[in-house]
Amino acid sequence: MFLISSPCVFLALKIASVNWQSKLNKAAHHTSDYSSTEAILRRGQAFNITLNLQTTVQSGDNFTFIASTGPSPAESQQTKAIFNLSEESASGWNATQEPSEPGCMNFTIFSPANAVIGRYKLKLQIVSGNKVSSTLLGQFVLLFNPWCPNDDVYMANEKERQEYVLNDSGIIFQGLEKYIQQEAWNYGQFEEDILDISLAILDRSLNHHQDPAVDVSNRNNPIYVSRVISAMVNSNDEKGVVQGKWNGKYCSGTSPLQWSGSVTILRKWYRGRYKPVRYGQCWVFAGVMCTVLRSLGIPTRVITNFNSAHDRNINLSIDKYIDISGKTLHLTEDSVWNFHVWNESWFIRRDLGSFYDGWQVLDATPQERSKGIYQCGPASTRAIKEGDVNLDYDSSFVFAAVNADYITWIHYSNKRKERIYSDTRKIGKFISTKAVGTNSRVDITANYKYPEGSLKERQVYKKALKLLGVRSTGKRTKITRPRRRSAVAWRQNMTQPAQNPSISGKLILDASPVIGQDILLTLALRNLISDFKTIKVKLRASAILYTRKPKAEILQLSRSIKLGSEEVKEISFKISYSQYKNSLMDDRKILVTALCEIKQGASLLVEKDIVLQDPLLTIKVLGPTVVHKAVNVQVTFTNPLSEVVTDCVLRAEGSGLLKEQLRINVARMAPMESSTVQFEIIPYKSGTRQLQVDLVCIPFSDIKGFVMLDVAPAH
Repeated sequence: MFLISSPCVFLALKIASVNWQSKLNKAAHHTSDYSSTEAILRRGQAFNITLNLQTTVQSGDNFTFIASTGPSPAESQQTKAIFNLSEESASGWNATQEPSEPGCMNFTIFSPANAVIGRYKLKLQIVSGNKVSSTLLGQFVLLFNPWCPNDDVYMANEKERQEYVLNDSGIIFQGLEKYIQQEAWNYGQFEEDILDISLAILDRSLNHHQDPAVDVSNRNNPIYVSRVISAMVNSNDEKGVVQGKWNGKYCSGTSPLQWSGSVTILRKWYRGRYKPVRYGQCWVFAGVMCTVLRSLGIPTRVITNFNSAHDRNINLSIDKYIDISGKTLHLTEDSVWNFHVWNESWFIRRDLGSFYDGWQVLDATPQERSKGIYQCGPASTRAIKEGDVNLDYDSSFVFAAVNADYITWIHYSNKRKERIYSDTRKIGKFISTKAVGTNSRVDITANYKYPEGSLKERQVYKKALKLLGVRSTGKRTKITRPRRRSAVAWRQNMTQPAQNPSISGKLILDASPVIGQDILLTLALRNLISDFKTIKVKLRASAILYTRKPKAEILQLSRSIKLGSEEVKEISFKISYSQYKNSLMDDRKILVTALCEIKQGASLLVEKDIVLQDPLLTIKVLGPTVVHKAVNVQVTFTNPLSEVVTDCVLRAEGSGLLKEQLRINVARMAPMESSTVQFEIIPYKSGTRQLQVDLVCIPFSDIKGFVMLDVAPAH
């Protein structure tokens, strides 16, 4: 069969160039901060493009657009959309023609609010008579859209969107419940390459290797994307970004305490051909995950839980064992960390129901496997507060982190142990995050649990135990318990309170502990009854990590004390610098314990965590900060030690201020000497910016400081 063309001559439409209206689209889509020339757009929102033509449009020309993403785009997988001009397509994508100047065509293209996120190709197919021509118009990146009411990540409050999506620096809280420290972190989600790296992280995941087409088609769902990122930020299962390390030295990498932001880490991973970056601990995993999720458009924040339980067997009990001298024994894999840092992301839970919408916990620190992989979350904070520990994903693990009981035992032998009085309700305190619009701390403990000791809190705890008991039948091999008794009954028996001791005690610091100086402490003991008592006190001090794992013994003392009726006595003692200087870990933390034993009566354990404070570091900016104008920064710091310190490095970084991390060598500092270093910055972004400075020295780990700068736009 022959086709005879009509005598009418059709000229194929020729496109000279495509204008992606980058500035206009970026402003409308809140993506102006990305340092990329590419079109970066948010789903569920219209964008405009202009075609500059070489030939004129014929009246009968038909225009069809094809948007596609991923390695094997398909309409059935929602990774390909074919839509004609001015027609609603089933995919939710559509295009309309706008008025235009002669020689060009303006189009408005609309993507659905549930589109797959990622890098797209946009093609235009023109049917002109019997001729079909196809032109690649270019590529664009599509992100989640917290400004779009139909997007699962929609956030109604503009100030919150500014903070949780657009703020590229922040504060991560660390330290102790009684000594909370602010650490600055450079998220830098808009810096060069960071969006590309975030998309590359999705492409390196196990799910993508197993089935690329299905993986990409699931990328319309923030539940799926955030869970994949929680697995990929650690390196435990695939070539993830950061390798964790909680012991030994960090010679073969960077100490987790020396990172100040995510940009250096993400670039190192990307430029090093996806080799995991050494080393991270919880705040590093959380800082990196916050960067990646914000860059993809999911509102995200960093959370710190003080006295965080790592409950390996999820029986809601953290058992600590000590021997008769007060030394911590490693008879259990459970632990209580001084603090633990995770993330919360904001989206709705179509899988659970609208009650569980809102903040969802995600934790990239590799602690436990979930469905065979080191990943955690998203777990709804509402589910955690209500004790719905059976809900996806990993809500039981997070519930235990904020609610487990802390129980201490003296281990005499394998056959004999005695429960000792200590604070059982110390877990999950001062759950903290940075405030919206300022650097102050907001306490969000009430999002996770009802008031400690309230009727509602006890009901939720019992409900969780019951759900865990039902789920754990025959599975929890680590717990040995008598048969034919419910988990709740068994648990209540386990938590029979220790016999109340007839004395009370407190460890008190006589002065703020500063590195390089002796630590002065007092143990105050009070006899609570009228009987005369002799108390044997065993004092111990150990250098610990923030996970409270003892790493080195520093001090051991024994004392005997006689207490009359309701008498108070104090024991003063000191830990000298020479005693702790070679044992201290980079965390600069010391755990002091006093085991107080009475001949007839219950024993008492008094514990105190100490963080040695940083010497002061001051940052002065010598002049106004304006985009593209050089300004000098002066940093002053003091060697806190009574010995010479050599080979220190001063490092500075800050998104919008320095494109790469700056390093300056500080050759030598005499004992107690103050030094001043000056360097230049040329801001390249306006608005509030965070400049971080970090002095790294072997004898006292690192001293950090930061300053907030208001950078004016270029004149």
